[in-house]
Amino acid sequence: MKEDFLHYVWQHQYFDKADLRTQQGEEITVLRPGYRNADAGPDFLNARLQIGEVEWNGAVEIHLRASDWLRHQHQTDPKYDQVILHVVYTADQDIVRTNGSLIPALALAPRIALSLVHTYLNLVDTGATATLPCAALLPRVPIITRTMMVERALLERVEQKADDVAALHEQLGQDWEATAYHVVAAGFGFKKNSEPLARLAKALPLAVVRRHRHEERQLEALLFGQAGFLADAALLAEDEYLRKLAQEYEFLRHKYQLAPAALAVHEWNFLRLRPANFPTVRLAQLVAVLHARPVLFNALLTAADIRTLEQFFLAPVPVYWRQHYRPAKPGKVPALGRSSLHLLIANVVVPLRVAHARYVGQPELIETAVALLEHLPAEHNYLTEPYELLGFEHRSAADSQGLLSLNRAYCVPRRCLRCSIGSQILQQNLVLG
Repeated sequence: MKEDFLHYVWQHQYFDKADLRTQQGEEITVLRPGYRNADAGPDFLNARLQIGEVEWNGAVEIHLRASDWLRHQHQTDPKYDQVILHVVYTADQDIVRTNGSLIPALALAPRIALSLVHTYLNLVDTGATATLPCAALLPRVPIITRTMMVERALLERVEQKADDVAALHEQLGQDWEATAYHVVAAGFGFKKNSEPLARLAKALPLAVVRRHRHEERQLEALLFGQAGFLADAALLAEDEYLRKLAQEYEFLRHKYQLAPAALAVHEWNFLRLRPANFPTVRLAQLVAVLHARPVLFNALLTAADIRTLEQFFLAPVPVYWRQHYRPAKPGKVPALGRSSLHLLIANVVVPLRVAHARYVGQPELIETAVALLEHLPAEHNYLTEPYELLGFEHRSAADSQGLLSLNRAYCVPRRCLRCSIGSQILQQNLVLG
């Protein structure tokens, strides 16, 4: 059992309250259980309880064992002096505040239905290979509950990505064009190379990129040089194009006093990627967009439909990278595919628009931004497939993004108690039990 189960039980008051008493024998009436505290300090704040003849307002702290109070070092922290009730599964010892006064304790072990405990344990202790810990119990859950949970998970995912964009915007001096540059660059890394491309954007300032956007060769030299792909002397010796590109890069690097090759080749991920997804291919596609689109942010913000956004990211790459997957390694390279275009819209455009809508205080634009996902086809992969097999609706990218968020934020870490589906199963257990 984990402590979050007791949090859930206390928050929803899912325990037998008949003749409720502290370990010291004083009668307890719960007038208000309090509100979950997401910051440091006691677990529930602003609780209102009647203990004996006295009505108390304060905090409630929750542990599996009363002695966990000492293990967590609360006995030396004045923040916990506001605790008016120590709710535990097992009361194995008395606990006092920093001034020596006894904290009333309530032991829940004999008051929680065993059927509720067993259902909870069946959820969280499901084998790690099970995608949905609730799969066997899912038929009990109404379709509307599943749908609403997927929508909630979608919004949480979008909000988290928008939070990241907002933080980046703040770091960049509230410059939306620079923010768009960084977000687009990271987006072209997709899943495997997002972090190296984000670092590349930091190593190659937008001010430098702007000066050379009109010269594709110079832009190509700057990005590939800073990415570390023009540092192999053997490759340069056998490939004249790369050798000239490296010479151009060295000139520009000295001109702008850039640190040499901000990344090394080994920092890029090629393993288990199809050649069309190699970082060198994605880097060439980024060069194409930066060269063809003189303004990033306003174009991404005002594009009226999916087709316009697709065209924004579809720009002709430098000729060399249409014929090479890697430096000096010939091969015909396909153009950016529709699935990749849609991922860029989902992971770049939508979060960027949501972050901007929040910044300018126009919440109606958030709904418009998220609605873009409903016009994109669903993304089918090994993470979404189990949910489809269990009857979850999956018709658009909005559903895909919601299912991915449900999987990563709730199912994998077994946060069933924070999930509406898991909560519904436990509530039904109370009724059926």
